[in-house]
Amino acid sequence: MNYILFDGTVRNALLPFTFTRPVAEIRIGILTIREKWEKYLGYTTTTLTEEYLSEKYPMVEMEDNIMINASFLPNDILSEMVKNLEKNQAIFKGDEVIAFYTNDTQEEVDFDTYEIIDYAEECLTVENTWDIFAKNDIALREDFELITDGRHSQPIPKSVNVISPENIFIEEGAKLEFVTLNASTGPIYIGKNAEIMEGSVIRGPFALCESGRVKLASKVYGATTVGPHSVIGGEVSNSVLFGYSNKGHDGFLGNSVLGEWCNIGADSNNSNLKNNYEEVRLWSYETEGFAKTGLQFCGLMMGDHSKCGINTMFNTGTVVGVSTNIFGSGFPRNFVPSFSWGGSSGFTTYLTNKAFQTAKIVMARRNVQFSEEDAKILEHVFEETKKYRKE
Repeated sequence: MNYILFDGTVRNALLPFTFTRPVAEIRIGILTIREKWEKYLGYTTTTLTEEYLSEKYPMVEMEDNIMINASFLPNDILSEMVKNLEKNQAIFKGDEVIAFYTNDTQEEVDFDTYEIIDYAEECLTVENTWDIFAKNDIALREDFELITDGRHSQPIPKSVNVISPENIFIEEGAKLEFVTLNASTGPIYIGKNAEIMEGSVIRGPFALCESGRVKLASKVYGATTVGPHSVIGGEVSNSVLFGYSNKGHDGFLGNSVLGEWCNIGADSNNSNLKNNYEEVRLWSYETEGFAKTGLQFCGLMMGDHSKCGINTMFNTGTVVGVSTNIFGSGFPRNFVPSFSWGGSSGFTTYLTNKAFQTAKIVMARRNVQFSEEDAKILEHVFEETKKYRKE
């Protein structure tokens, strides 16, 4: 069977992260949503997404296909229901379609002609940017069970101070000595060739993905995910780094999400709690206003390729777009449009030729090529976000 993950109705609610990727490529827990579905289904998947993303994330359509709403995270029950779908059947949860069977001769899908199967069980969904960190605890625990089931961890080094070692899994090539791991509060996963440096103290649930690093004497609270090839240091709490991003120095990052290729300057901090303890509002690209999150704690949402200089201070509930460069004293405003250059004293436009030049250098350091596909995506984002910049 051919499985295709589609963006669904939540794409705009997940900006700025979905400016540069399909919903399926969002990392929550240990794995991306795509990686979760592929593990449960036992098949590779492709993507139905925005046209400007489709060159990098193409869809492969076959004679018979099952379309899956990528905002729904899989579990045992749901994945079995999806695998058992037959022609003219669809799975719904309330008014929202989860998956449906289609073929390449169908010009359009009319669910009035389908047999509707109701999914009544609980299911994790990603519907807003803040869900990525707010639901990371549950997602991380589920991924830990999925990844480690039937497998044996590498031995925990004798120098490691450990609580609840049965909840710790270490992959081959990982390095850690003279650190403290407390897995009594949730599982701790340490990926292949990852490193936790001496003096670090970590409370689960926590995931350090392949080739990720935790710098010397870091303090990490769950539920935190450090994506592949990412680096953290200082104090980090309930945050998700998608991959290839750095927060390698002292300073606080809490209740936050960083996309890929981000860099947080030394001694930079974000606030995650308002002084009056009220509910945090966060910029919404969907409504082009500030939306209620229902959360008391909410920090920084930063899109791909964005960076900040040393001693940067972010207000509670700040949204930073794609390819921004923030520096200087004072608090920048709590919505910084994509391709902005500046800080609290004001912003100018960060032109694409300069942004691309930096991206090429940054990515080459990790032996990753800045491709024509990447450039086209960022060019599209630049044009799409012009209305938010004062140019």
